[in-house]
Amino acid sequence: MDIQYYKEYSNELGRDMEFKSYGWGGIPLLAVPCQNGRFFDWEGFGMLDTLGDYLDQGRIRLFSFDTIDQETVSDVNGNPYDRVRRHEAWYRYVCNELVPRIHEISGWNDRILISGFSMGAYHAGNFMFRRPDIFRGCIALSGLYDTNDMYNGYMDEVVYANDPCAFLSNMPADHPYMEMYRNSDIIICVGQGAWEEQLLAGTRKLDAIVKAKGISAWIDFWGPDVYHDWPWWKIQIRYFLEKMGI
Repeated sequence: MDIQYYKEYSNELGRDMEFKSYGWGGIPLLAVPCQNGRFFDWEGFGMLDTLGDYLDQGRIRLFSFDTIDQETVSDVNGNPYDRVRRHEAWYRYVCNELVPRIHEISGWNDRILISGFSMGAYHAGNFMFRRPDIFRGCIALSGLYDTNDMYNGYMDEVVYANDPCAFLSNMPADHPYMEMYRNSDIIICVGQGAWEEQLLAGTRKLDAIVKAKGISAWIDFWGPDVYHDWPWWKIQIRYFLEKMGI
């Protein structure tokens, strides 16, 4: 398998950021780590074996990268005003710097995919709903899609922009993103087993919003045996990639 490591300076964040690519062809899939995770976590938890045939056959090319969760969503004792603005700088890094580099490295000239689990699912969903012009699909597993717990109820315009439940609730029916959503593969999934209780409630909240707004998304609830951990996420990501026809 072709594996490449990159360490490049981000003007948006003012520091070096690391990422890796796996595979040689196909649609790029941006892999978000779990909360406080690193760019090598998908590899470390065995996801390369799970997706080995997709990578070897050139059906997808995986790009794994770092969040800065310790400075943003995880910094519960920090000032929420500053934390969310640091998050927004990371958001700009991904959209303005990382995604263009992925296009340059891969030669792909269309929208790409994004996936994440747990806190990574929030990030994946947030990118998908904010930028359907960049992302043509997401697989978000076991996530929350509002910011209430992340910022202790604090809300301002930057938090709002990063709270899918908030901004989707107010999105007008004629917003141009609505048509983009209809031409995307938006997949949100959660189990109903151990450690999924809060995520199940959060996913139901998002489900009600997208149904009320007529937003195209597949929100799927798996059974009480499906718990919050990598063994199930590996099963789910293969299932949904197959359903997407990748």
